[in-house]
Amino acid sequence: MKATLCYMETEEMTETDHTQVREKEANVYASHEDFRAIFNEDLKELYQLSFQLTRDPEKAERCLVVGLEDCVRGNRVFREWARSWAKRVIVQNAIREMKPRPIQPNSRLSGAMFSDEDQHARGLGGHFEIIAVLQLADFDRFVFVMSVLERYSEHDCALLLGCSARDIREGRTRALKELADSPHMGPSDDQLFVQEQK
Repeated sequence: MKATLCYMETEEMTETDHTQVREKEANVYASHEDFRAIFNEDLKELYQLSFQLTRDPEKAERCLVVGLEDCVRGNRVFREWARSWAKRVIVQNAIREMKPRPIQPNSRLSGAMFSDEDQHARGLGGHFEIIAVLQLADFDRFVFVMSVLERYSEHDCALLLGCSARDIREGRTRALKELADSPHMGPSDDQLFVQEQK
């Protein structure tokens, strides 16, 4: 009889412990509502990230929507990392959408003007440096946005883009040089990029 009572008490304690653990986990991990709040609060910033990567309003919107769906669908992410995770999911979707590849030594960098993108970039806040970023070749643009603007490590960039750390360094160097030479960059912007190159 005593053994049965002890067993029942242990079962009750175990059930209580499980409930407490689940409640603790719920407080530690980001919920669907947390991700919805992040996408509502940071919508402009997240869309801008997506647009800088894809250079296309429709693709940017698609990456943003799929990113929200991916986050809400059930990633177990610590609540304090949820904002970073939302950006990372958008970056991953943009990589899948655009499939940027390292530039071969003889490939030409993109120097064409993109009038539609120019107009759309001005609508994002009139930042002419966005126009300069949009003119970069796909791979160099991804590397610049990820490593310079979002501060991903070379290793992280290489893993996400499926290339070597050397490709990342070369892409960043090309991007910084092209941005420093861009007529869309003001003097203070040029100084920033020159400092980044050193």
